[in-house]
Amino acid sequence: MTKARVHVRLPTNLYARLCEEAAKTGESQAHIVEQALHAWFDPDAKVTLEMRLLKRLDAFDLRQSAIEREVSFTFEALCHYVLYWLTRTEPLPDGERDAAHALGKRRFDFFIDQVAQKIAQAD
Repeated sequence: MTKARVHVRLPTNLYARLCEEAAKTGESQAHIVEQALHAWFDPDAKVTLEMRLLKRLDAFDLRQSAIEREVSFTFEALCHYVLYWLTRTEPLPDGERDAAHALGKRRFDFFIDQVAQKIAQAD
């Protein structure tokens, strides 16, 4: 197959990169330019890259939606628990409030420590 000869002028920095790539890969400069022109004129190559990026973005969007859904379920469950607890718990008599507050603070501190340990283990 005969090939047409083409003479082009390249900026110095682009020509230097072409020479580096040819030396690094062992390909001829003409072959590299030919492959670049094939990629430029082939619309499927551009569409393929774009489609791959869109597919990854769609997958990311699906994962993000799933996370948002799970967080909203967790938040809703917590809200219902707190509402139930507040409506079902009897108020404490004045004499027992200080002891109950101290016990509640110890339990809360223990709970926060447990959550902190789980988060530290996850990292």
